[in-house]
Amino acid sequence: MPAMTQDEERVALTQTIMGVLDEWGLDAADHVVAVVGLPDKMPKRNVRKFRDGVAFPDTPEVMEHLDHLVGIITSLRTTYPLNPQMGTHWMRRSNRLFGNRPPLQAMVEDGLDGLVAVRSHLDCTYDWKLDDERSGKL
Repeated sequence: MPAMTQDEERVALTQTIMGVLDEWGLDAADHVVAVVGLPDKMPKRNVRKFRDGVAFPDTPEVMEHLDHLVGIITSLRTTYPLNPQMGTHWMRRSNRLFGNRPPLQAMVEDGLDGLVAVRSHLDCTYDWKLDDERSGKL
């Protein structure tokens, strides 16, 4: 099987992320823009194009958001390996760690900070890395 080109990989990543966001119930275009780190000025109708095979923009901000989303998705699959629907349930359920908001709402409202908070909660090794960076150990 031939290797995927970089463009094909970006399209596949985009479609995977959009599929997960849809599973989580994040269907409002402005919420997708916030969670993925797309430019605020992007027309909301363009979000549909990402479901139809157009890759997310290759900008540092979008790539950083996608890195955190992939980390969250991976952590949810590790946390709930026998029941993938539990990850969706967890993302939608109020959680006191996020101000009694669902993690998904924290990600929408807090942007990158919300993504980092959710990822840190789910992935202790990522949280340890952040602690090391803050303390200057890296």
